[in-house]
Amino acid sequence: MELFEKKFYDSMTSKVALLNRITYYIVNRKGKQMRPMFVFLTAKMLNNGMVNERTYHGASVIELIHTATLVHDDVVDDSNRRRGFFSINALWKNKIAVLVGDYLLSKGLLLSIDNGDFDLLKIISVAVREMS
Repeated sequence: MELFEKKFYDSMTSKVALLNRITYYIVNRKGKQMRPMFVFLTAKMLNNGMVNERTYHGASVIELIHTATLVHDDVVDDSNRRRGFFSINALWKNKIAVLVGDYLLSKGLLLSIDNGDFDLLKIISVAVREMS
């Protein structure tokens, strides 16, 4: 999980200082990260106990999409707290929070494209449509 956390943070980086500040805030207030753990456990079960780079990509995509939905949910619910800390919208207002959520969603989708994980992209895209 330690290696995943580094790769996950790297997958969010941007050339925009404010985005990096906000994503750093998000990463340092992470939850249980159950979704990435399920990706790793499933990969180990189906791949002879092996976790490869594609597994890290998949786990990052899932966590990026999940995090984007949490940021958006806090705006919709007008919530000022997330996991005992101030939410993104409480600190940087709704407009910034919506754009950060959109950015995380796009980073997740682009991570799939950049790594040629089109099968994963299709699954994630259907899931995002269903959530919407």
